[in-house]
Amino acid sequence: MQREIKAHHRDAIDKLVKAYQDDDGFLAIIIGGSVAKGCARDDSDIDFMIIATEEVYKKRQLKGDLFINRTDLCNYPGGFVDGKIINMEYLQEVAERGNEPTRAAFDGAFIAHAKTDGMEDILAGINAYPEAGREDRIRSYYCMSFIQNWLMGEAERHGNLYTKSRAASQLVLHAGRLMLAYNRVLFPYHKWFLHYLEKCEQKPAHFAENINRVLADPNVKNASVLFDSVRNFRDWGVTDHEAYMWFMTEVEWSWRKGTTPLEDL
Repeated sequence: MQREIKAHHRDAIDKLVKAYQDDDGFLAIIIGGSVAKGCARDDSDIDFMIIATEEVYKKRQLKGDLFINRTDLCNYPGGFVDGKIINMEYLQEVAERGNEPTRAAFDGAFIAHAKTDGMEDILAGINAYPEAGREDRIRSYYCMSFIQNWLMGEAERHGNLYTKSRAASQLVLHAGRLMLAYNRVLFPYHKWFLHYLEKCEQKPAHFAENINRVLADPNVKNASVLFDSVRNFRDWGVTDHEAYMWFMTEVEWSWRKGTTPLEDL
């Protein structure tokens, strides 16, 4: 994969590799973050994951020392390398059952140094969109978007600023997650959320503009514009009554099943 990396970031990566390549306690260095995703600013740090041997990993884990943060490897203002110490077991677990934000952390990630084979295959498995449960997730995100649009009406009727703000952010989150799931794009958690929505080729017209409008000015009109664009994008196979029922059984009554409601995941 061809990626453009700024010269000073490349220099920092080279220094990072040199700092740890001869250490027998570490097996590989994986570069992630904005540098790997191709959207780094001049002052962006270098995010990385360094794979430790089991012995070193367990020792560091017992000490509560699973981070590496160094400024001495960067020659640009404000620069630093910021790494997590992981093991091979962690990588395998992410590939097998990692959630979307954890998988998205490896989006675009590349191996800067490795003493072991098979790393590329593991990364490929991590970056694959999880198909299991996708249709259920799509239905859930649509239902939650419906409910948050309704909630905005209630909040405006009662003049409840907190609920208006929350309804706006939750509507944006779940309408956005609906589009991510529909396009099979991983949810990267909140920092990269809007950036990843740009990757979605299939979405309502003016989707980003509608999102920004309801966030800037939470009200019924702006919420309705955003939700209606989603509702009319395609037939999601969910009636209004079914959306209300879903919210009651899966969110309000989630405690009866001992599960976590969608809005808290």
